[in-house]
Amino acid sequence: MADSKKNKESYDYRKYVKLFWLGVLSIPVGIFLLFFVTWLGLFGALPSVEAIANPPTKLASEIISSDGEEIGKFYLENRTTATFDELSPYLSQALIATEDERFYEHSGIDFRSLARAIYGLGSKGGGSTITQQLAKMQFTERSRNIVLRIIQKIKEYIISIQIESQYTKKEIIAAYFNQMDFIHQGVGINSASRIYFNSTPDSLKLEQAAVFVGMCKNPVSFNPKGNPNDSFGRRNQVFIQMHKNKMITDEELDSLKQLPLVLDFKPQGHDQGLAPYFRAYLRNYMKNWLQEYEENTGNKLNLYTDGLKIYTTMDSRMQRYAEEAVQEHMSNLQRVFFKIEKDRKYRPFHFQGNSDKQIEQILTQAMKRTPRYKTMKKAGAKTEEIEKVFNTPRAMSVFAWGGDIDTVMTPMDSIRYYKHFYQVGMLSVEPQTGFVKAWVGGIDYRHFKYDHVKQGKRQVGSTFKPFVYAAAITQKHYSPCMQVPNVKTCIEKGTFDLLKDWCPGNSDNEYGGMLTLKEALAKSKNTVTTYLMKQIGPGPVIELARKMGVEEDIPIQPSIALGTVDLSVYEMVGSYTTFANKGVYTEPIMVTRIEDKNGVVLDEFIPLTNEVMGEEDAYVITNLLKGVTLSGTGRRLRFKSEDHYANNVVTGFPYGFENPIAGKTGTTQRNADGWFMGMVPNLITGVWTGCEDRAAHFGNTYYGQGATTALPIWGLYMRKCYADAALKISKEDFERPESEISIQLDCGKYNNAEEPGELGDPTDEFN
Repeated sequence: MADSKKNKESYDYRKYVKLFWLGVLSIPVGIFLLFFVTWLGLFGALPSVEAIANPPTKLASEIISSDGEEIGKFYLENRTTATFDELSPYLSQALIATEDERFYEHSGIDFRSLARAIYGLGSKGGGSTITQQLAKMQFTERSRNIVLRIIQKIKEYIISIQIESQYTKKEIIAAYFNQMDFIHQGVGINSASRIYFNSTPDSLKLEQAAVFVGMCKNPVSFNPKGNPNDSFGRRNQVFIQMHKNKMITDEELDSLKQLPLVLDFKPQGHDQGLAPYFRAYLRNYMKNWLQEYEENTGNKLNLYTDGLKIYTTMDSRMQRYAEEAVQEHMSNLQRVFFKIEKDRKYRPFHFQGNSDKQIEQILTQAMKRTPRYKTMKKAGAKTEEIEKVFNTPRAMSVFAWGGDIDTVMTPMDSIRYYKHFYQVGMLSVEPQTGFVKAWVGGIDYRHFKYDHVKQGKRQVGSTFKPFVYAAAITQKHYSPCMQVPNVKTCIEKGTFDLLKDWCPGNSDNEYGGMLTLKEALAKSKNTVTTYLMKQIGPGPVIELARKMGVEEDIPIQPSIALGTVDLSVYEMVGSYTTFANKGVYTEPIMVTRIEDKNGVVLDEFIPLTNEVMGEEDAYVITNLLKGVTLSGTGRRLRFKSEDHYANNVVTGFPYGFENPIAGKTGTTQRNADGWFMGMVPNLITGVWTGCEDRAAHFGNTYYGQGATTALPIWGLYMRKCYADAALKISKEDFERPESEISIQLDCGKYNNAEEPGELGDPTDEFN
């Protein structure tokens, strides 16, 4: 009996031993089965091997300048990838020291770190390797409970092993930094380097790389822009980890920890950065191109996610100089305008007649164009309700040179305030290629979205006179030395469907004597331009303008001779390429080629050209335009001392140019528009200035003329361009035709000619 009881107890012991070992063995078997069913997709499909090798990312399309700089992006996520070789070695060193010390020893899972994490219940770190963190960033979403988190972890383990089998260690490091969102639009290390330090990933210093690695733990909490103190402390912790792993010495650690946190923060966005007006135009250009590409190839591309590379003709250096020139001059011009207009009741408007009624009409029309008005109207608000909102003071931030101003005013007052601002349109083109080098469409894209280069069309004033001279020279073979009486010339009623006689005078009301065509154009005399129009009529001028790229409808009226037609800066600069390019019009071009994310060329572009006139005629017209800057309305470009500007509080710059420059100023009625078109052999730059409404302007020509409002921008811009020798902007004279010139350019010989009539003597035509 006792033996039986003893045997039973022995049997019971063996049963417990079996249960114990069954329990012990069931843990790894259970873990294996859990991994296996997860791998089979029971808890949701895992990414394919192809997806792991080519992780899904929303790649930004890059806009690349002709000098190889990135000048902007189109994106949903501001991400462009960098290879390992394009990363500073400090990045990988700091990352491994801080996040995964045995990165080069494991195959995706660091079991020592995992065991430590389990033993410490997470208090001693999570045990995740760099590869696991990459898997988490790429393929999984944040779990909602502990069970889902366990399943998620298992997925990360499996994916990590697959990643390690597909990628090299260097590729994993690069993928990690490319995936990380450093916030403030810094998605990926490439964008983040530009935004936080105005640098590139390969140029990051150790202290900068440590900041980014510190942010990997939490980009918000350790952000150097939003939380500089916490970022500083986290950065120094990265240094300590690098010292622990013998990547830096004791002395280096001590000195690095003392370095202040220094940023060169350059926020990126669709309305910030270099050339925002050009990029806005390019967005629409690409929209049309993508549609045509899909129609032609059947392939659909996304501008914001497919990582296209758009190679442009823009030069980042010249664009920067253009924006600087605009800022320097326009801020000063605006200061003068505010000073002069501050005591006028109707500022900034100048009217003849009932000013109150006209101002009310302008402001009401502007109100109806605002998003607030359109939203309220769409919601069914009555006019009285809308007007009450627009006339109720509220806190707002408004544009001002030197920085936005926080203030309190009514929305209607803010509309009137913005009407004060002088705007600008500036385009710089290489005439031989049509390559657009710089594009400034306004004074501040954040506040003024309207582009005054391509969208805006304003009266061109005297900058149109070269079209008239060109038509006369090509048809009549006139010499620049031909003399014309400086008297009022009338085109009679009935001619060209005129309803009354047209007898325009000179803006300076000075008449008498004889003027050569060169003198007349230099001094922008309306009398001589009217005379030429009377000889040839508006038809040939319009036909010539068409061949020179002007697409706007031009009325068949003699008044176009004085620039009454509205044209864009884009059209004007494009047309002037004909003069500088030996009679061949070259259409401005902005894009040279487009590539996909793998560098495959999808399209290439060449400019359209049109032979408009002979090389000799183009050279003669350029010779005429050179006189404008030698002795005419553009001669201030030649001034070398401040004495010339003693009374000119607007410009104040002695430009001192000595090289050949062809150009033309332009000023429209009541100084509503100011223009300057300037040419050197390999660069044409056009500048328009004026307020949004034509009724807003300077009250006198001294301040409002193109030579004061527009020409200084050209002068400042060209000084900067010439100072940068790498740009190779020409200081040489315009190239003379190889063949003998039949039109006399030497006025001494012209005046001594025995038969002046053969050289274009107009005397008989005035009798």
